[in-house]
Amino acid sequence: MTNTPYSWVFSGADEPLQRRALTLPPPPPGHVTIEIAGCGVCHTDLGFYYDGVKTNQALPLVLGHEISGHVIATGDEATYWLGRPVIVPAVIPCGECDLCSQGKETICRAQQMPGNDIDGGFASHIQVPANGLCEVDLSRLEKTSLTLADLAVVADAVTTPYQAALQAQVQAGDLAIVIGAGGIGGYAVQIANALGAQVVAVDIDATKLELLADHGAALTVDAREVEGRDLKKLIRNFARERDLADTGWKIFECSGTGAGQQSAFGLLNHGATLAVVGFTMEKSSLRLSNLMAFHARALGNWGCPPSLYPAALDLILTGQVALGPFVEQRPLDEINEVFQAVHDHSLGRRAILIP
Repeated sequence: MTNTPYSWVFSGADEPLQRRALTLPPPPPGHVTIEIAGCGVCHTDLGFYYDGVKTNQALPLVLGHEISGHVIATGDEATYWLGRPVIVPAVIPCGECDLCSQGKETICRAQQMPGNDIDGGFASHIQVPANGLCEVDLSRLEKTSLTLADLAVVADAVTTPYQAALQAQVQAGDLAIVIGAGGIGGYAVQIANALGAQVVAVDIDATKLELLADHGAALTVDAREVEGRDLKKLIRNFARERDLADTGWKIFECSGTGAGQQSAFGLLNHGATLAVVGFTMEKSSLRLSNLMAFHARALGNWGCPPSLYPAALDLILTGQVALGPFVEQRPLDEINEVFQAVHDHSLGRRAILIP
């Protein structure tokens, strides 16, 4: 970690991210300054950088919303956090509006997302509201093989599918199907398994599928070999072999692709729940009447309420969800090379950039 604060700034499409000095004013009331331990590279970051997805704050902007680190300074009303190791919520609600009071923090209209509404975590430091910070118990972390930097991915890749699983009411005896088993999808598989479901993982990457066969997937399917009605038939036969119901499947679309969305929608059965977790700019043509005919439901999933972070983190600290095989640390100064590698699908694990 350098002693001189700095960040990597996104100024526009097709422009390399640029390293710049970072000014750290004293945090205002209710805010903290965090020395960043690690920041994960997410599909959403690539959407901003490569696909023309617009950020809420005008460029230039520091991207990155999967952040962990230590609080090194606080404003008034946030002094409790001084010196504490934390995970920063990927979506920070205001905590005061009517929506927040109703438990609908993910659609708080005053929410702040690092790397979208405010400068994010591809930096040595970040200043954020203290509301929703998730404290990390280092005594428990030390009993694992993980570091605080590894926990950066909890902020999105773990908590987002965790909320999706809770919304879909995944429970023991369910059949859960995850379309897209990389990044968020890999954790969706593990979380659904931890909640007691039998899980089918579908992807086009044989390496990812092989890894998940040892981490929660009862059945893995290569979507290049089986698709459409054949995929649904294969999964139905699997369900019968396991004495699982042929109704009420819990389907998680995590690929963030048009093809994945088509596959997920095609798996609807009576009483099914379709959870849309991945994001894509692609458009899909769907017969929405299937939702009516199957009396099924489709749920969106934006981030995760900070109140659920401790439970999601507990799944990791108790070993029910594995991080180590799915992440790799890289120096923050390699950010441009890492972005390109992730975009080219040549990086097998989720990259965590270390200042």
